[in-house]
Amino acid sequence: MGDLVRVRVLAGGAALATVGAGLGIRAIGSGDVVKYAGDALYTVLVVALVVLVAPRVRPAVTAGVALGFSCGMELFQLTGIPAELAVRSTMARLVFGTTFYAPDLFWYAIGAAVGWAGHRAVCARSDERRQALGTVS
Repeated sequence: MGDLVRVRVLAGGAALATVGAGLGIRAIGSGDVVKYAGDALYTVLVVALVVLVAPRVRPAVTAGVALGFSCGMELFQLTGIPAELAVRSTMARLVFGTTFYAPDLFWYAIGAAVGWAGHRAVCARSDERRQALGTVS
């Protein structure tokens, strides 16, 4: 299996695992733990999706894109449009949220850091693998 395919498979698996973790936390937890874990996992999911679409992108770029997207969605909530959409669609509520809450920005940064670390680890492992196979000098 080529490196790009392997990275995409891992990213897809990470995306599914992240969604599973979010649903699991919602099922067994409550309160702030669930809310803030959800915020961080939202950004981790965006990292995984960025890697899935663009497997060659560097970890710092994926984390930056994911953080920017997550913060952008949070700021979009200031317009009131996401709240209007959420009334009509559960999916819109999950993707866009409903109301701006500044502490969420911190948890998005935590998620971006976790996503960066995971992506960096996968990249390092790929580099080691290529070196072991003699495909990198």
